[in-house]
Amino acid sequence: MKELSMHILDIVMNSVKAKSKLIEITIEENIEKNFIKIIIKDDGCGMSKEVLTKVTDPFYTTRTTRSVGLGLSLLNEACERCNGYLKISSDIGVGTIVECYFERNNIDRSPLGNMGDTIMTIVNSLNECELIYNHAVNKKFFNFNTLQIKEILQETDINENSILLWIKSYINQNIKELY
Repeated sequence: MKELSMHILDIVMNSVKAKSKLIEITIEENIEKNFIKIIIKDDGCGMSKEVLTKVTDPFYTTRTTRSVGLGLSLLNEACERCNGYLKISSDIGVGTIVECYFERNNIDRSPLGNMGDTIMTIVNSLNECELIYNHAVNKKFFNFNTLQIKEILQETDINENSILLWIKSYINQNIKELY
């Protein structure tokens, strides 16, 4: 995947399929210390210890429509290429935490990508799930929470096209201000 945001989208879609009620994405960038850390946490069905040992194997998948599962294996490779790591912890009935770490200025690190598009796509796919998105660059911080947005919207559907386009713009503008 050419952008880290596509990895984030892939993992979050797995969280939605795992029947999560709350998904939290945290991106921490530190220019001085030269790292980017991405954490995706959900309260979905979780994975067994046996499955957890296989999830970064490209020839392992729980899907029945194909025999490969490239998402986490590609993310693992991307982390390792950038002097980083991928760490996954999970408990059945509790949820899953995916943490990835990258050397920020590494020549092989993919760009973050368009988080506005990614968050808009995620919000449109959440069904009965809520999303918290935190993004920090050095000491500046931005937070987006679907529960707060829904409270402001009251009766208006968060999946309405004009709202989704506003979310995209709102995310991108606030991220731009972090730099």
